[in-house]
Amino acid sequence: MSFSSDVKGELAKRISSARHCQIAELAALMNFCGQYGRDEYGGFTVGFQTENEAVSRKGFTLLKKTYNIDTDIVLKEEQMQGLLNKVGDIHGPVSPILVRNACCQRAFLRGAFLSIGSMSDPAKGYHMEFDCSSGEKAKQLQEMMRAFGIEAKVICRKKYHVVYLKEGAAIVDLLNVFEAPVSLMNMENLRIVKEMRNSVNRRVNCETANITKTVNAAARQVEDIEYIRKYYGFRNLPDSLRQMAEIRLEYPDVPLKELGEYFDPVLGKSGVNHRLRRLSELAEKIRS
Repeated sequence: MSFSSDVKGELAKRISSARHCQIAELAALMNFCGQYGRDEYGGFTVGFQTENEAVSRKGFTLLKKTYNIDTDIVLKEEQMQGLLNKVGDIHGPVSPILVRNACCQRAFLRGAFLSIGSMSDPAKGYHMEFDCSSGEKAKQLQEMMRAFGIEAKVICRKKYHVVYLKEGAAIVDLLNVFEAPVSLMNMENLRIVKEMRNSVNRRVNCETANITKTVNAAARQVEDIEYIRKYYGFRNLPDSLRQMAEIRLEYPDVPLKELGEYFDPVLGKSGVNHRLRRLSELAEKIRS
């Protein structure tokens, strides 16, 4: 199973204890994947258009708990009217009255993710999205997330208005809003491993770059010193530079700090660097 499916599996088992929160989550399920209809005898029917059996099962569980509507009967007209009056038109945003409380907003967002949400595997990348059928529904979701301090963005993709998050911290916050502690902990563990791996890779890359830089610098220094010996002669150098040239040729791969330890008295790193720079400048003058 995918990480997204695991999250939905956890959310499908979460049933709010308060009836008003149950209604808010049912409203989300009906608003985003619900459908009304009539059977061949003219009776009223209600269902959920989803490939996830757990989501459909939760929808009917909420119908039973909130309106005592069973899955194996045809709805009476008064039952259907009562459901419509509360949940509202599934083609537009839900009534703000249904989600005026923070707990109901949590339940609604949970139902929205179950219906139209998806997310990538955090081990590969951070991305969560909700594919809404209208801009009004997308805006309502975006504003509801903003109420919890989560900034989501909206883009149009084909016939959908997509509300999405691409930051790991924001997705973790939203999982917390969903009240999905297991998924939240699993994602946090994956984030820690991923960030540690990235940190190690950055350090290795930095060390590799430093080594490469040191090796290249040493190679240029040796090349300059060899040029000076061939076209200028060490006998023409001041004692300090002659000694520096001889030690560098003898120890071509040694870093500057260690190179200074071969002098008597010991020469500091800045002193070694200064003398090598003077040798390189002299080589450039000879070449020109």
